[in-house]
Amino acid sequence: MIEFQHVKKSYNKVHALDDLTLTIQKGTIYGFVGANGAGKSTAFSILATLIPPTSGDVFVNGKSVLNEAQSVRALIGYMPDFFGVYDQLKVEEYLDFYGAAYALPANIREEKIIKLLELVRLTDKRGHYVDDLSRGMKQRLCLARTLMHDPEVLILDEPASGLDPRARVEMRDILKDLKRLGKTICISSHILPELAEICDEIGVLDKGKLIASGNIAEIQAQLQGEKWITVQLLSDVTDAEQYFLNNTFVSNVTVVKAERKLMFAFSGDENAQAQLLKDAIVANIQMITFEVEKKDLEDVFMVITEEVMQHES
Repeated sequence: MIEFQHVKKSYNKVHALDDLTLTIQKGTIYGFVGANGAGKSTAFSILATLIPPTSGDVFVNGKSVLNEAQSVRALIGYMPDFFGVYDQLKVEEYLDFYGAAYALPANIREEKIIKLLELVRLTDKRGHYVDDLSRGMKQRLCLARTLMHDPEVLILDEPASGLDPRARVEMRDILKDLKRLGKTICISSHILPELAEICDEIGVLDKGKLIASGNIAEIQAQLQGEKWITVQLLSDVTDAEQYFLNNTFVSNVTVVKAERKLMFAFSGDENAQAQLLKDAIVANIQMITFEVEKKDLEDVFMVITEEVMQHES
């Protein structure tokens, strides 16, 4: 559905994007993760045909952003991180204005407005002035505006920026509804755990480079380094402590005798981890739980970017 092919964008000696190559499948929610200046907004601006790449190209459903920009614009809906609203218009007037800009007939616009306000949970605000809406409501109204021409692809740059927790949950639920409708969604955010909840795949951008891409499990599997394991025992920890210390991959064992608990760092891969558990059972180490600390999306981002920094230095 979306293909970035060796996309570069440079401003003098600054590389905002450096050879971005990426394919996003139809019906996918793809999240772009990165610090400020990583290249997320630049990638979205090129995808939205707002700025041309220095080199390379992007294709949306086979249409080039360079050579077929008008055709691409008919396929996409773009919601920037900063957007304007016309405060003196009522909600329905605001959407009607944008529907007219897309040359939709008046009767079609009326039907669209009803459906979109229901989708973004603003039906009861139809006759209210835009200026009276909360920030979260304005974000949802802007999303409705983005959907007026029924685009196949949504480009959402920091859609949850500045929202309170309730408003973020509402936005997340709406995005899930859009996925069920078959939309392909590109979304960027600094709220990393929320991306993990709604995205099928993520891409980590750092200094214009795509340094990791895939689903959360795939990216976590690529991570090197130690993981932490906690073992809850049925009886005394003494024998178990010595047993785990004898394993080549185990280090930094911490014992909490009162709770019959062991915690240790483990540097082996998944096969070694499985073997450790199997051997412990054979050795009659009576465990109630054997838990591996799961890295969330923030952990993934920090580890990957730290590895890149170490490599570059």
